[in-house]
Parts: sequence; structure tokens; C-alpha cells
Amino acid sequence: MRLDRFLWFARLAASRSFAQSLAASRHLRIDGRPVAKPATPVHIGNVLSFATHRGEIRVVRVAALPVRRGPPAEARACYTDMIDAPPHEN
Repeated sequence: MRLDRFLWFARLAASRSFAQSLAASRHLRIDGRPVAKPATPVHIGNVLSFATHRGEIRVVRVAALPVRRGPPAEARACYTDMIDAPPHEN
């Protein structure tokens, strides 16, 4: 799935155009690598890190690829917030 569509469908971006500009700005990273294109593919398990429009840092792990822009509860099921997540035990 395209990065900009994932951000919009998962309600991490308020609009598709904001998702496209975020991806093109090189301020978003997938698994630590800077992204320069909105069409960059996103896969389950990828970790996305970016600054929101309010300047907050978001780090999320892709849990599912949404098929539509549904209600917020459905969108939240598509990712896991890594900042609020408990530490991973080895």
C-alpha cells in the first residue's frame, strides 16, 4: 500500500494532501530510512516515525493495511503506538 494512502486511511493524517506533503518532505522515516515519495510502499511490521503538525513525534508500527478510511476505532486497529507501548521483552 502507498504510504500516503496508509497515513490517510489510518487517520494519522487529516487529509490525503497533508499525507502526501509529509511523505515528500523527507521528515518521515520507515524503519529508520528517510522517505522522499508518497508512493513508497508500506508493509505490515514497518515502523513509521514522523512529526505531527503540532510538532509531536509519532512512532507507530503498521499492524494491518486498511482497505478504506473507516471510523477512528477501525483506523486505530491498523497501527500500534510505539511510544505508549510497553518495552519489548527478550
